Amino acid sequence: MRTLLLTRNFPPLWGGMERLNWHLAAELARRGPVRVVAPSGAAAHAPAGVEVAEVPGKPLWRFLSAALRVGMREARRFRPDVVLAGSGLTAPMTLAAARSGGALAAAYVHGLDLTVRHLVYRALWLPAIRRLDRVIANSHATANLALAIGVAEPRLTIVYPGVALPAWDETERRALRQRFRAEHDLGERPLLLSVGRLTARKGVGRFVREVLQAIAREIPEVGLVIVGDVPKEALAARTETPAMILEAAKAAGVAENVRILGFVPEAVLKAAFFAADVHVFPVRHLPDDPEGFGMVAVEAAAHGLPTVAYATGGVVDAVAEGISGRLVPPGDGAGFARAVIEVLKRPPAAEGIREFAARFTWPRFGQAVFEALQP
Repeated sequence: MRTLLLTRNFPPLWGGMERLNWHLAAELARRGPVRVVAPSGAAAHAPAGVEVAEVPGKPLWRFLSAALRVGMREARRFRPDVVLAGSGLTAPMTLAAARSGGALAAAYVHGLDLTVRHLVYRALWLPAIRRLDRVIANSHATANLALAIGVAEPRLTIVYPGVALPAWDETERRALRQRFRAEHDLGERPLLLSVGRLTARKGVGRFVREVLQAIAREIPEVGLVIVGDVPKEALAARTETPAMILEAAKAAGVAENVRILGFVPEAVLKAAFFAADVHVFPVRHLPDDPEGFGMVAVEAAAHGLPTVAYATGGVVDAVAEGISGRLVPPGDGAGFARAVIEVLKRPPAAEGIREFAARFTWPRFGQAVFEALQP
């Protein structure tokens, strides 16, 4: 199968969307030639054997215009069997390229790309998504959003994002745990970890104000490490800055319990997963800004780390209640605090957590996407 992938989310950045599209290209390349249309700088980070046609990434209108022009050109030259949008953002360009080259048109959608309230997006992008031959959703919640905008059910498939399972070496795990804690002066305190872009949807500021304070009343020495930074040019995202979160921590009397690390390399993130005792994922229920899946909860599980999360959007597919962590009704801050304290006191077995994560490996993801794209 020959695949042309159009996406704005691709390395050199390595957020969740970028990582997913990189693996999307890599897995499809195992099954046939793949060419990618992506922003400048992507070619240097492409998977082996994947060709990249670069277009300007900024501003957005220039990217969209270039993606349309180059996508149609590459469809005529490359003659793909499938033209695939890495998100709903490139769905209109994908549809045009597919039609110009006689290929199947498809998109992998994430949730927010189906709920954007901008009038132009709803007038032009949503009809394009409805007209695609295949729509692949990252969770049951996203699939329901696709149905709600009029995607025909026979064209819709659910394929969960993947995860890389690190080798489980207990000696290495302990060494990384000790090193990370020593470098950040964390000692042996119970440690919570939050990972993700700092947006209002992720709920870190509210967690600090409403939940961490309650946890600290029972466990005063508890620590919270926040890994992540403000997203740049995220689709309709409302951001929270580190300064806003620290101000919330001061107001709640827990400033000494909080460390904000910002963006960190993969090796440091791995050490953070091993160093923590609970991954907290306090995603807020915002109908116009949904959490499509919750890849970071599965990444935590791959490292044997349990997650406590609000049961909203696709998060319910990414956390197995009682196995890889706990799910709490949205907005129940007191319940979230109790769940964190209970997991700290009686953590689930790391073996069971990792067995859950093994359901989401990248090879399984690639095979499922490949099958969804068949005529």
